[in-house]
Amino acid sequence: MKPLEPEQLPLARRKDVHDADEQLLPLSDEQLLDLRMSDLKLTIRGTVLEKRIAQLNEELAARGLKFKPHFWLSEDWFSPDDVPGIAIPFYLAHRRLMRLERKQLLDVEGGTHEWCMKILRHETGHAIDTAFRLRRRAIYRRVFGRSSVPYPESYQPKPSSRDYVHHLEMWYAQSHPLEDFAETFAVWLRPGSRWRARYRNWPAIKKLETVDELMTSIRGKKPVVQSRATVDPLSRLRKTLRTHYERKRTHYGLDLPSVYDNDLRKLFSSEEAHRRNMTAAAFLTRIRTELHRTVSKWTGENAYTIDQVVQEMIERCRELNLRLGGPAEEVKRDAMILVAVRITNFLHEGGHRVAV
Repeated sequence: MKPLEPEQLPLARRKDVHDADEQLLPLSDEQLLDLRMSDLKLTIRGTVLEKRIAQLNEELAARGLKFKPHFWLSEDWFSPDDVPGIAIPFYLAHRRLMRLERKQLLDVEGGTHEWCMKILRHETGHAIDTAFRLRRRAIYRRVFGRSSVPYPESYQPKPSSRDYVHHLEMWYAQSHPLEDFAETFAVWLRPGSRWRARYRNWPAIKKLETVDELMTSIRGKKPVVQSRATVDPLSRLRKTLRTHYERKRTHYGLDLPSVYDNDLRKLFSSEEAHRRNMTAAAFLTRIRTELHRTVSKWTGENAYTIDQVVQEMIERCRELNLRLGGPAEEVKRDAMILVAVRITNFLHEGGHRVAV
């Protein structure tokens, strides 16, 4: 469903959209970065987020669940302990801030409809866990593990494991028992997921069956925990966007020289003579499917692993402003070799860890 245009919105919501536009659209990136987060005139009302939340609530109702998490804007995605609600990152409430997010962090987490719904379902897994105190149940602890296990600063995924479902990128279910439950719930909730067939021969099917059993036990019931509190709402965050992004870039290592730089500069070009050629990012995107297929044959690795390596290369090419500098077929062949080499390093040198 397409979002309503401002003139189609009720007056109160139209004012919210107008105020945000008036504040943000005239500003340069540098001016935006100097704004405090608490000074942003943002709201969920009247944005695409409102429709995505409505879709999520319809999915819950279709499953017979009498639960609707509450939502607020903050600096990141999260569902707090003891609060059955969900914080949504501020940038998703305005297109100008989504552009800034992409420039600062190379991507916009939840920026598309499909991606946003995936994260909403995941965070709802945390919220419903809290609302019905599911983690206290013996079957939860037996199947997913204890929630009291400390969160690691990073984790090393095992792409070949079939003990976990695949939902968010980087095999996120493997990072912690609470994430394992939330990811499994998200797969269970998604309309048309056909999880029984897809995971039929995986050990992870036991986790999906456990979620199905737990959801059956709470169907039609009111939540035990009904707090409507918010944690770190945007209105109380005093730091500037500049400070926010500096910390995020440091956490994810985005200010460190990329391991791909030397190889990518050999493969593509930044010379003035090639400025009218196709960008390297666009070229890799165009041949992405073929890269997956060929490198999978060469290495025997799955598409999830290959796609992560290709995505990192695309993002780095975009940041370095690289372009095609030689014959496309030769570059394609060399790109396949580079991806295959990176896959080997990714999995077998033990150095690829994911920040939590």
